[in-house]
Amino acid sequence: METKTPDTHRNEARRRRWQWLLGLVAVGLAGYAVLARESEGQSAGGKASGPAVRAVPVLGTAAATRDVGVYLTGLGTVTALSTVTVRTRVDGQLNEVAFREGQLVHKGDLLAQIDPRPFQVQLVQAEGQKAKDEAALKDAQLDLQRYQVLVQQDSIPRQQLDAQVATVHQLEATLKTDQGQIEAAKLNLVYSRIAAPISGVVGLRLVDPGNIVHATDANGLVVVAQLQPIAVVFTIPADQLPQVLPQIRAGRQLVVEAYDRDLKNKLATGSVLAVDNQIDQSTGTIRLKGVFPNQDSALFPNQFVNARLLVDTLRATVTVPSAAIQRSPQSTFVYVVKPDSTVELRNVEVQLTEGDQASIRRGVLPGEVVVVDGTDKLQPGAKVALSIAGTSNRGQGSP
Repeated sequence: METKTPDTHRNEARRRRWQWLLGLVAVGLAGYAVLARESEGQSAGGKASGPAVRAVPVLGTAAATRDVGVYLTGLGTVTALSTVTVRTRVDGQLNEVAFREGQLVHKGDLLAQIDPRPFQVQLVQAEGQKAKDEAALKDAQLDLQRYQVLVQQDSIPRQQLDAQVATVHQLEATLKTDQGQIEAAKLNLVYSRIAAPISGVVGLRLVDPGNIVHATDANGLVVVAQLQPIAVVFTIPADQLPQVLPQIRAGRQLVVEAYDRDLKNKLATGSVLAVDNQIDQSTGTIRLKGVFPNQDSALFPNQFVNARLLVDTLRATVTVPSAAIQRSPQSTFVYVVKPDSTVELRNVEVQLTEGDQASIRRGVLPGEVVVVDGTDKLQPGAKVALSIAGTSNRGQGSP
């Protein structure tokens, strides 16, 4: 039996450790090789399948069928349908102002009162003068009757009778003058009460009570503007007049819409009242006047608005959002999403663009989905992840 020395035991232990280390290294190398092969396979597989599964997120909407209005747009100014500067027609002291500045008044409402006493005195004087002349006429008529009897008896010359006839006629004319004086005094009394000549809104007071006013005053007492209804004067290019004038002459009432300066908010709806009789040669435009009920007082004199005149309506036309329309040097097109969630480049013919909607003459059918956002990343045949505008559903076409 062989006896092992301590050195022998140490050598065997060292040898076993080296065997374990070499085994661990071999196992590590084998594992690394397996992982490397799997990584290369996954990388190769990813490169091959990437384009097929990666979809471009886009926002789309379905083409719709609707009626589309054809509008002519022009810059307009709101003007009062009637504006009257109220003036006194008699001289006198202004006793009372019966309106509140900015008040809505109706035709015939009292606006101001001038001291009526001088005109009442004139009326009394005229009536007294008439009574005096009536008495004189009655006396002259009695004398005429006596002279006619005396002439038949040859008691007085004929000339005296003729003179009395002339006196009677003269007094009759004087009575007519007296009656005119009475009517003038009554009229001055009426004029001392200043009433609203039209219905409208009064402006700022121009004269305070207590002042002496005259019929010749330039500024007047106040300005009344008729705001209900109200007018808008706007212009359109003269080249567009053939679209408007035949319809006006045929008696058709054309609709006018008033928008704010940004052309975003509609303020009122009215109709065309008149077309000017000449073209402005300096601008090549013609003026039109539209009338608006203005019951909500949305329009105010001298306000600038955009007037949109409806001249025609396209019936049952296919429309898509204007954002879907793409243009290239060669054509105008849209991207249409097909049932397999790929896109097709479709050439279209745009008939009309009105606001954020475009009317399509040909190229898109009702119900087809067109891309309105995300077109910059698209190519024909590209896979898309579609979201429908106005909904939260994003599942259609997503992998």
